[in-house]
Amino acid sequence: MEIVILIAVIALVVIGATGALVVTTRRRKPLPPPRRPVAPAEPQVGEEAAPPREEPRRTVEDVGLPGAPVVVEEPPAPAAPPAPLPVPELEVPEPTAGRLVRLRSRLSRSQTSLGKGLLSLLSREHLDEDTWEEIEDTLLTADVGVAPTQELVDRLRTRVKVLGTRTPDELRGLLREELLALIGTDTDRALRTARHTAEDGTARPAVVMVVGVNGTGKTTTTGKLARVLVADGRSVVLGAADTFRAAAADQLQTWGERVGARTVRGPEAGDPASVAFDAVKEGIAEGADTVLVDTAGRLHTKTGLMDELGKVKRVVEKHGPVDEVLLVLDATTGQNGLVQARVFSEVVSITGIVLTKLDGTAKGGIVIAVQRDLGVPVKLIGLGEGADDLAPFEPEAFVDALLG
Repeated sequence: MEIVILIAVIALVVIGATGALVVTTRRRKPLPPPRRPVAPAEPQVGEEAAPPREEPRRTVEDVGLPGAPVVVEEPPAPAAPPAPLPVPELEVPEPTAGRLVRLRSRLSRSQTSLGKGLLSLLSREHLDEDTWEEIEDTLLTADVGVAPTQELVDRLRTRVKVLGTRTPDELRGLLREELLALIGTDTDRALRTARHTAEDGTARPAVVMVVGVNGTGKTTTTGKLARVLVADGRSVVLGAADTFRAAAADQLQTWGERVGARTVRGPEAGDPASVAFDAVKEGIAEGADTVLVDTAGRLHTKTGLMDELGKVKRVVEKHGPVDEVLLVLDATTGQNGLVQARVFSEVVSITGIVLTKLDGTAKGGIVIAVQRDLGVPVKLIGLGEGADDLAPFEPEAFVDALLG
């Protein structure tokens, strides 16, 4: 019996140990599977493609051969400074003495129709009323003006009756005398452009204002006038007071550089009066003989602009009186030029007329008309596009060109 009990106890112990072993085995975590080697990712294309990485590359020349000596490159030598631009050679303008005589052939090409037409009419055997009317029409067509034309015809009628015989030489001399009487040979046509002493005893340059409407050649005339003065031995300062036209200051400066004249200019669309004031100030400081002030090409129908022109003159006169006010007129405009002259004369006191493009019109009688209308002499005439085609007006040479 004791043996049976012992066997039962041993069986129970064995069964309990076996159960505990099974429970312990179930509670243990499973081991992770072994890692497999990951193959490199295959290159992708399209939108999945990654941007290429920039890596330094070497050319064949950069890779040295085994045992070859190492060449060390020297730094490049510093660049030489650019050579200075050559200074443009100053031009030597033609002397003004006798310039109109030299240009007379150019003037006569367009003006001889007036002289030849009058001589042809006066040479007729019978000078009836129809002939005298044709003479009047010829003079009026040449823009001589109504009053000067009537005066000239009356004097010609009287002298032809007194003369009796009318040879070509006599008629030419007669017509020359009457035209010179209308133009005026004793008129003071000198330009006041010399340095002089002011009222306070200090030396100051002569101040010349150049005025006129757009398209008359005003800025070009100012540049040519600078050449005229330089040819006469004067030192010149230019004032670019036409600030409303961008190209005007550049154009004037180019004219000045050709003859060694300095140009005072201001900002575009700046105050013209301020530029004119500074130009005269610089002329005084430099001891120049003449200061030329180019004003804006103002339309004579714009009252506000004309008032501003008067302001420029008043501001300049703070340095002293203006010596010359030259009005530039286009000879091809005829009677319209007289309208411009009247309006300008109401704003500033004009001292002289400059007639441009006189070689391109047969209306040379405008010289007589404008002088009679304003009581101001023609002092300069333009006879072409050349740099030295601006000449002092000489009545004798002008009339000779008219008569051919």
